[in-house]
Amino acid sequence: MSTFLQLVKSQATEKGSVLQSNGQYTFIVRRDATKTEVKKAIEEVYGAKVKAIRMLIAPAKKRLMMRGRVLIKRAVAKKAIVTLKDKKTIDPLKFKEAKSSK
Repeated sequence: MSTFLQLVKSQATEKGSVLQSNGQYTFIVRRDATKTEVKKAIEEVYGAKVKAIRMLIAPAKKRLMMRGRVLIKRAVAKKAIVTLKDKKTIDPLKFKEAKSSK
């Protein structure tokens, strides 16, 4: 499987913006992704060297809305908190430009 497919999306939250000042970025990844696959994907997509990766599985949540008449469910998600070497900064919404062979 392509390493690019391991990353689902970047997650932008208040806690994530605090972590970004320390060179740490939060990504939602596939449930079957491993640390080595996520590391390869980050280095391939963003061109940044990875120092460490922490993985966690966020549990599903249920919430009642509209005075208890509607049940909203949030699915289980696997997250990766990626620390970059030398506190390098990246833009999680933009990918590295592919080099053209001319």
